[in-house]
Amino acid sequence: MVKVLIVHTNITRYQGTTDPTGLWLGESAEFVAEMQEAGIDYDFISPKGGFVPLDPRGMKYTDEAILEIYEQPDYVQRGLVATLKPSDVNPADYAAIYYTGGHGVMWDFPDNAEIQAIARAIYQQGGYLSSVCHGIAGLLQLKDTKGQFVIAGKKVTGFTTAEEVLAGKKNVVPFLNEEVAAQNGAEFTKKRAYKSFAVQDGQLVTGQNPFSVRAVTDLLIPAIQK
Repeated sequence: MVKVLIVHTNITRYQGTTDPTGLWLGESAEFVAEMQEAGIDYDFISPKGGFVPLDPRGMKYTDEAILEIYEQPDYVQRGLVATLKPSDVNPADYAAIYYTGGHGVMWDFPDNAEIQAIARAIYQQGGYLSSVCHGIAGLLQLKDTKGQFVIAGKKVTGFTTAEEVLAGKKNVVPFLNEEVAAQNGAEFTKKRAYKSFAVQDGQLVTGQNPFSVRAVTDLLIPAIQK
C-alpha cells in the first residue's frame, strides 16, 4: 500500500515572544482529506513526537472539509496528540514525505537531523519530497548523500517574503524562505500573494501558501500512484 509521512511542528510560540503559533490546521487537514479520497494511507511525525499545537490564526481559515477531518478521532489522536517520533519511523514504508506549515516549523524543521535522515532515505529510494507554505523550511537545508542541497538547481516555492510582510511577521521569523532557497541554489518560483500555486520539479513538489494544499496534492497523488 502507498503511504505518506506527514510532518507536524511541536513549536507553541514565535520564539522570544508570547505570541502563539503551531500547525496551520488546513495545511494538514486538507492534505489528509485528499489522501483519504485517493485511498492513500498516512502517518504523522513531529520532531519530538507527541503533542502538536494549532496556530490560532489558522483556525480563522477553516471550512467544512477541514473541520470534518479535525473532528475525526483518528486524526486528533495520531495527528495532534500522539504523533510519531523520528525513531518510530521506517523510511522504507513511505512513498513521500509532506511538510506542513504554520510559522512554528521555522524553528523545529530546518535543522532536525533525524527527520532529514528520513527524508533523504525516502528521496534516495525514489520517493517524493513535498511541502506547503512554511513547510518548505524542512527542505531548505536538506542535503543528499553527496552533501549537496537537494533543492539546488530545482524549482521550488513556499511562503514568500511579500506574504511574510503581509502577515506582519517579516521581522519575527528567523529567516526568509525565498532568501535561503536562493542561497542554497534553488529557483524560487511564485505567484501573487495568497494565490494557490504549486510546482513540481522531479521528486520535489512544493506549494506556496495555505491556499495551495490541493494544488500540491493534484501533483503529488498522480506521481506516487504511478
